[in-house]
Amino acid sequence: MIRQLTDVAPKARGRLLDVGCGQKPYEQMFRPYVTEYVGLEHEATFAETSSSGHASRPDVYYDGVTIPFEDASFDTLLNIQVLERTPRPQALVHEMARVLRSDRVLIASVPFSFRLHEEPHDYFRDTTHGLRDMFDRAGLEIVELTAHGSLWSVLGHKLNAFLAFRVARLQGVGQARGKLGHERGARESTRRWAVPWVVPALALVNGSSRVRSRAARRDRTAELPGDRP
Repeated sequence: MIRQLTDVAPKARGRLLDVGCGQKPYEQMFRPYVTEYVGLEHEATFAETSSSGHASRPDVYYDGVTIPFEDASFDTLLNIQVLERTPRPQALVHEMARVLRSDRVLIASVPFSFRLHEEPHDYFRDTTHGLRDMFDRAGLEIVELTAHGSLWSVLGHKLNAFLAFRVARLQGVGQARGKLGHERGARESTRRWAVPWVVPALALVNGSSRVRSRAARRDRTAELPGDRP
């Protein structure tokens, strides 16, 4: 996903609104191409995450219903891994379309096969067909739709998520390194006895799934992990 966002970042311009920005992990990637970078978050939901204590914070909060800007206020909108955590995603897409200037750019990413995250605020998974319908309803034209990953990356992700979060309980370690900011603060301590064998297993699964994913890149199963407009 980072590679794909890096490739698409030069298409951003003017004023950019990052809807569901968290701790703004993509700001430095898009800054060179825009005149202003504004981070927006749903205040109540953001307060429950570990990102709420991070130095990099949203610039503007909203109530989850109306984005607090006038119509056609932005040239670029960024919406990364947010729609699945929105109870009314169609309404949010309409709001994003409202504040986006005509003939401008909206860059969005959603997961298709992914673990439960930011619970209890994890509601949906979308297919390419669902995304097209949702954006069409808001009057937005999808000009590029790119799948990310493969069957092997899905399997690797599922296995590694189980090992890391269920077996070794590494959530706290990840958050201490600035990861998993969209999750609540870790409530369980790391199982230190599991770390010496879980960490090498994570590396092995990650490496093998990457190799197999490259080999399966042209396979239709590459659409499984998610389609990203």
